[in-house]
Amino acid sequence: MLTRRGAVAAAALTLALSPLMLRAQPAPLPDKPFAEHRVVLQLSDGDAKKQGLVLSVANNLIKAYDPDKIAIEVVAFGPGIDLLRTENASRARVESLMAQGVRFDVCVNTLDTIERETGKRPAIIPSARPVQVGVGHILSLTENGYTLVRP
Repeated sequence: MLTRRGAVAAAALTLALSPLMLRAQPAPLPDKPFAEHRVVLQLSDGDAKKQGLVLSVANNLIKAYDPDKIAIEVVAFGPGIDLLRTENASRARVESLMAQGVRFDVCVNTLDTIERETGKRPAIIPSARPVQVGVGHILSLTENGYTLVRP
C-alpha cells in the first residue's frame, strides 16, 4: 500500500513523464497513415560512394517493408546536397525512390551558402523538398518518432 508521500511522488513522476510518453507515440503521417516504421537518413557527405550507400539503404528498406508501412526521409545538407543536383549521375535512382514514397529534403541554408560563395544557386531536382535547416529538420523528425540512421 502506498503512503500519502509515495502516492504524491508517483503522481508527480507520471506528470513529469507524460510529455515523453506522448512523444513516444508519433501521430499518423497524412501521406503514410499506415506507416509502422519511420526512418530519417542523414546525408552530409559529398562522396559518391556514401551517397550511393544512402540510396541503397533506402531501397533495401522499401524492399524489406511494404512501401506503405515505412516512411523514409533523406535529409541532405552540406556536401550531401550534391546527390540532389540535377546533373548528378544518380538522379534516376533518386527519382525512382521518390516515386516509391521516399522523401528527399534539401537544406536551404546550404543552398544559400553556396550561392553566396559562388554567385550561383545550384540546380536541384525539382521534387526535392526544401527545409530551412537540415540538421534542425533531422532533430524535429527524431523528436517525432523517426529513427536516425547515418549510413
